[in-house]
Amino acid sequence: MTLQEKFRELEKNGSALLATNFYNFETLSGVLEAAAATHQPIILQTSPSTVRYLGMKMAAEMARAGLEQYGVVGWLHLDHAESYDMIKECLDAGYDSVMIDASEKPFDENVQITSRVTELASSYNANVEAELGYVAKLGQSHDKEGFTDPEEALEFVHQTGVNALAVAIGSAHGFYKKEPNLDLERLKKIHKTVDCSLVLHGGSGIPDEQLQEGIRRGIRKINVATEIKNIFMNTLKNTLQGTDNIDLREVFPIATEEVNRLVQKKLKIIHNV
Repeated sequence: MTLQEKFRELEKNGSALLATNFYNFETLSGVLEAAAATHQPIILQTSPSTVRYLGMKMAAEMARAGLEQYGVVGWLHLDHAESYDMIKECLDAGYDSVMIDASEKPFDENVQITSRVTELASSYNANVEAELGYVAKLGQSHDKEGFTDPEEALEFVHQTGVNALAVAIGSAHGFYKKEPNLDLERLKKIHKTVDCSLVLHGGSGIPDEQLQEGIRRGIRKINVATEIKNIFMNTLKNTLQGTDNIDLREVFPIATEEVNRLVQKKLKIIHNV
C-alpha cells in the first residue's frame, strides 16, 4: 500500500499516523520496537541532516531492513527538504514520500517549487508533502504568527497537486516555552476546504487531548522528533555518569528502551481517538 492510499484510508476512518524521526541505529530500533509492540504502522523520517550524517543509501537500507526485521508496516519519508537534487536522490533510493519545504518563500514561489517536486514524484508514485504558513523551526521565534489561511490552502493544493499539507495552526518545532494552544477551529475549516491529507509538525510537547482533537478535526500525520532526541540523549548522559562500562552494546540499549517507551505512549495517544 502506498502512503497516498494509506492516507485515503485514514481519512475514511478519521485516524492518523505517527511519523518519527530517527538518527542512528539505536533511535531507529527504539521506534520500531514500539511499533511492533503496539502493532501499529509508522512513518520513519529522516531530515536532510540525517541523510548527510548517515548517507543516503545507509539511511534508506537501515529503515527497510528494520521494518522487515521487526515486522512493522511503515513508510520512509524525507522531511523538510529544500534541495530538489536531494529529493531526487531519495526517490531513487526508494523513499516512499518526500517533503519539499518552501514555506518561507512567497506564495507563488512556494507553488512553483512544490509543483516541480510533485511532477518529479509522480513518476515514482511517491507521496509529496509541502508546508503553507509559518511553523517555527529550531532557533526561530515562536511569537511570529503566520497561520495557514483555508482559502490559500485550497489554491495551493489545487495548483501544486500535493498529497499532504503541513499546516500552521500554532505548533512549532523544538521545545515549547509555554503550553501550545492549537487553533482547532482553523484546522476544521482547512480540512473542510482542501482535498489532501493534513500534517501537524512540532508534535513534541503538544498536550494529549489537543493531539486527539486535532485528529478528529482532520490531522492525518503527526510528526515527533525533538522528544526522541531529548529522551535518548538525556538517558545516555545519565547512564554514562553512573558507569565505567565502555561496551556500547550494553549502554546504548538503555537509551533505546526509553525511546521505545516514549513512542509507544505516542502511538497509544494517537490511536485512542
